[in-house]
Amino acid sequence: MSTKMATGLSKGEDGIKVAQEAVEIAKKKLGEQRIDLTIVYSATNYNYEDVVATVRKFTQNAPLIGCSTGGEFNEEAVENGSVAVTLISSDKMKFSTASASGVKENENLVMKEIVSQVSPKNAEYPHRAAIIFMDGLAGKGEEIAIAAVNALDIETKLVGGAAGDDLKFKQTFVFCNDLVLADAVSICVIDSKTPFYTGVKHGHIVLSETLQVTKSQGSVLFEIDNRPAWEVWQEKTAVDASKKGIDVHKLNETTEIGNHLICYEMGIPMGNDDYKIRVPLSKNKDGSLNFACTIPQGLSFNIMKSVKEKQTESANKAVSLALSEVPENTAIAGALIFDCVCRGLILGNDFYMAVDEFKKVLGKIPLSGFETYGEVCYVKGEFSGFHNTTSVVFLLPAE
Repeated sequence: MSTKMATGLSKGEDGIKVAQEAVEIAKKKLGEQRIDLTIVYSATNYNYEDVVATVRKFTQNAPLIGCSTGGEFNEEAVENGSVAVTLISSDKMKFSTASASGVKENENLVMKEIVSQVSPKNAEYPHRAAIIFMDGLAGKGEEIAIAAVNALDIETKLVGGAAGDDLKFKQTFVFCNDLVLADAVSICVIDSKTPFYTGVKHGHIVLSETLQVTKSQGSVLFEIDNRPAWEVWQEKTAVDASKKGIDVHKLNETTEIGNHLICYEMGIPMGNDDYKIRVPLSKNKDGSLNFACTIPQGLSFNIMKSVKEKQTESANKAVSLALSEVPENTAIAGALIFDCVCRGLILGNDFYMAVDEFKKVLGKIPLSGFETYGEVCYVKGEFSGFHNTTSVVFLLPAE
């Protein structure tokens, strides 16, 4: 049988009907194969409990993970306000799902609890990876990713995303089997007889000189080089923004400022001319900036800029990097893609062009993805961790 992946995507008024239809579309593609894992992405306009219960019902209670999103896509469509279902069947892999709540208070304890629930390693399946979904508003993306790596072990490839809520920024949820959880992490550990392949790439270029965080607390950045953070951001982005007809000193509305910040994100130098991207989500009244994860005091960084061409180009490169790892004549069952909602905001109605780049490189390989509030990719010895506005690609081997 080997490994097979199939996807289904549907939208409408009734969440139960939409979830059932998404499952049926995927099952039709999968054929008569046993369902070993279900991945579910749901928009905020549906009752998550109804969606999860329906999917479980029509997949014979197969193990399930997933989350709320900021947008959904597969090889056939790019949507907002939909339910996307991925079904995986394999006799070359073993799947073990687990979840735990309380990640805002103690991510290390949560990950230890999760790892205690998953199946132990099996020598017959020497290659291990884990798919992780986390609360997208916990403000601890990097810490959660590190806690997961420490709990699982550094040999485990880790991929996944932070749950979204269609840019409402109120509450996000993760799914695990029958559970719908806030302030939580869900995970699926996959043990395989053959290797997995990953690719990660962002689409930003350096705009400013090197700057330093001189005052921060948690995920809030107060001062850069002893000046208010927003004041510095305005100064360093003013000239480039003016080329697009934007006067940064006249940005007053919350939405205007948020859209501006997403186009000019933080880049942390990682060596080899690469940068880990951090997205400033919003500005506070005192001129401080809120980020999606902790910003350490003393951190050196650059303000980056983003252009549409680089965003679609990086999508292509992420898949190409993953495929470059695949040995010749090795078939791929499917691609799981974790892409930031910020890329969707930068590209606007052209976000489909990034998905088209995934499809162009993958050919007829099925793909499933969602727009995240942060992406995770950890591979031992590589550009790894928690990211923003970055494409993470995870390829499942067919044999």
